[in-house]
Amino acid sequence: MSLLRRVSSLSAILVMISLIAVCASRSAAQQAAAVPGKALTVERIYSQPSLSGRLTRGLEWTPDSKELSYFETKGTGKEAKTELWVMDAAIGERHLLVAADKLESILPTDGSRPTQATGLGRRAPAQYQWAPDGGGILFQGPTALAWMDLKTQTARTLVSGKAALADPKISPDGRYVSFVRDHNLWLVGVADGKERAATKGGSEEIRKGELDWVYPEELDIKTAYWWSPDSSAIAYLEMDERKVSQYPLVDFASPSGEAEMERYPVAGGANPIVRVLVAPVGGGEARVMDAGAETDIYIPRVNWLTDSKHVAIQRLNRAQTILELLFADVATGNTRVALTEKDPSWINVSDDLYFLKDGKRFLWSSERSGYRHLYLYNLDGKRLGQISKGEWEVTSLDEVDESKGWVYFTAAEKSPLERHLYRAGLDGAGFTRVTTDAGVHAAVLAPNAAAFYDSYSNAATPPRQDLCRADGSRVAAINDNKVAELADYHLSPMEFLTVKSPDGVSLNASIIKPPDFNPQKKYPVLVYTYGGPHAQVVRNAWGGATFLWHELMAQKGYIIFSIDNRGSAARGHVFEAPLHLRLGAQELSDQRDGVQYLKSLPYVDGNRIGIWGWSYGGFMTLHAMFEAGDDFKVGFAGGPVTDFHYYDSIYTERYLGLPQQNEKGYVDSSPVKYAAQLKGKLLIAHGTGDDNVHYANTLTLINQLIDAGKYVEVMAFPGRGHGVSDPPARKVLMQRVTQYFLDNL
Repeated sequence: MSLLRRVSSLSAILVMISLIAVCASRSAAQQAAAVPGKALTVERIYSQPSLSGRLTRGLEWTPDSKELSYFETKGTGKEAKTELWVMDAAIGERHLLVAADKLESILPTDGSRPTQATGLGRRAPAQYQWAPDGGGILFQGPTALAWMDLKTQTARTLVSGKAALADPKISPDGRYVSFVRDHNLWLVGVADGKERAATKGGSEEIRKGELDWVYPEELDIKTAYWWSPDSSAIAYLEMDERKVSQYPLVDFASPSGEAEMERYPVAGGANPIVRVLVAPVGGGEARVMDAGAETDIYIPRVNWLTDSKHVAIQRLNRAQTILELLFADVATGNTRVALTEKDPSWINVSDDLYFLKDGKRFLWSSERSGYRHLYLYNLDGKRLGQISKGEWEVTSLDEVDESKGWVYFTAAEKSPLERHLYRAGLDGAGFTRVTTDAGVHAAVLAPNAAAFYDSYSNAATPPRQDLCRADGSRVAAINDNKVAELADYHLSPMEFLTVKSPDGVSLNASIIKPPDFNPQKKYPVLVYTYGGPHAQVVRNAWGGATFLWHELMAQKGYIIFSIDNRGSAARGHVFEAPLHLRLGAQELSDQRDGVQYLKSLPYVDGNRIGIWGWSYGGFMTLHAMFEAGDDFKVGFAGGPVTDFHYYDSIYTERYLGLPQQNEKGYVDSSPVKYAAQLKGKLLIAHGTGDDNVHYANTLTLINQLIDAGKYVEVMAFPGRGHGVSDPPARKVLMQRVTQYFLDNL
């Protein structure tokens, strides 16, 4: 991260650009867009049926890989009926598996209120799981579990009650279903329905097999317990939260000011103390795995080795600069370090650890080259080979076909704007891109890797779902998801380009022009940003409601522009590292380079450039409005972080270090420091129930602005979470945002 101010006038920057058309024929698209279309409205964008269409839910591979199951819903509203269907993986034929009336009687009733929580609460649980032998299906509800025997077509309740349960899993041998309830792990027999506790003594303060808020939110861990391959034991996390600070989420609608206390470790504060234990399913005491004497660490991943006698534990130091892979002997709890990753800035954890069935080798991904790639190791930690290489990023390990020696993975090799499925041999030979259509693909392979289903979109087309063979050839469309109504609006094409920074870095950017664009006119520009690590806004993918709102603003005469500054995803760790120890500076510098490019265009009114973003994008909007008031005249910041002293430990310390060691970096990174420099018009929106970026961030900023004699407009959304995502609130919000830019830009 460069902390130096610019030493030369930005107006003198020479910006080099290269245009890449999204559409096969840009001229044809522009001609089509020139014909006046139906006007988009905020009301329509945020109403049903969605202009992004509706994707098929519940896609799951059967254990034998021969079929793909999914929910099929017919009708809408109260008349909607849902069935469970299966599709033949080889030929694409479909047939009904469970009829709507039977499915309705099986599915446990969901009486829970919709949540706007982040962390683990943002992930909707799987609604059903296949038994390992394919003979049964487990259905999940908020407080109940039901089992259906497919041979007899009969269903029965396994677990019911008033207490909430979560994270159910079927044991590999199919004999048990495990779940979390009352902060403990439980087992229920599939055959007899008898329940018993697998752990004891769990509480809100000491969670057993249950995640807290910050681990899933910032380490992207999805569970806190794991079955051994032979079903003899369960490894689980014990999370001691007693020293973690509690933050009150006040219900302002309550006459008595009721509050929900959230365990939220702030930067520099106490984290949960996490241990790994292994509990034998047959009974007996759980054994602690030795993760070392230091307890102020993270345990971001746990995996079983194929022998069911050893557990792999990833140990990350608090500074997040050293990641160690430990192998633990479950009989003794003793561990040894198999390999170590070190990075001077920070380490990003992944889900790419895979143990081969020979019990001698494993796959591992590393960013040691500056880009995440896949490597092959033996159990002694000796590197045997490299599977992928190049100045591009592997984004996920998807499946391994050990019988044929193929490794399947998703990567940004073709372009950072796209995602494709690739395959290569265990020795790196035979590297091939499997998917071909330009855009973003999300492939889920069958267990035998003979087929996959692909969710695909591009900037002009809502996502569709297809069943494909392992070579990428299409078997059948699962869901074309064609939204005929979109044609009525004559959407403007999104164009992609690159902007070169003064130090020679090419930054990806996108632009949407008004449908009646006239290069002889001068247009205002609305810049959309996120700007933070692990995210992109410039992608050849369908952008949903945000994209459609941008099209609405284009119809109203605005140019829409985005640029992915350094720190953004899919350009490798080397592209992120400049953010280390100082957030907001490099990002704003790159955004301002984008503005200089805009001002070089003859059809841009350089005095009418606005900016908006949400979360980190809100944070970036504040930096832009406070520190670059000559460039940005109007801004809208949604759910912004304003002071990183208030944000959670794992995320904040990853990039800024501990505040005790980098107080200046924290102060300089926080927009509140610069609030008095505000020149333009600023709108802020924030949910009072935001469990991620607490409402205190906005209140702190307001107070600083008051001290500086500055006025901004603030929209508070009572009880809403970080996304302010419920349709009524979203409509009111975006109607105001629309009018705010129309009035002030």
